[in-house]
Amino acid sequence: MAELPLEISPAELSRRLENGEHLRLIDVREPEEHAISRIDSARLIPMRAIPGHLAELDDDGPPIVVICHHGVRSLSVVDWLRRQGIENCQSLAGGIDLWSVAVDPSIPRY
Repeated sequence: MAELPLEISPAELSRRLENGEHLRLIDVREPEEHAISRIDSARLIPMRAIPGHLAELDDDGPPIVVICHHGVRSLSVVDWLRRQGIENCQSLAGGIDLWSVAVDPSIPRY
């Protein structure tokens, strides 16, 4: 089986969500950032708290898409999760900022 790419584009994520695919969206930004803009279906788990949630992420649940502001923190989290053996995760390329530009302009940019 081919390895899942590290990143998923906003357009691809939007397509999969619109098709009703069940994905776990994990927002690793800080609460202050999440208060400014968010994807409603995303669960906030700040980056520093991810290790404490490893057990619940390391299951046979739906694929995980990690979100941050510009895609840097989320890529780091995906790299770490994969090193922990969680392969079914990807980073949202460009983060919520590119999601706002490419998919949902109603989400504020900051």
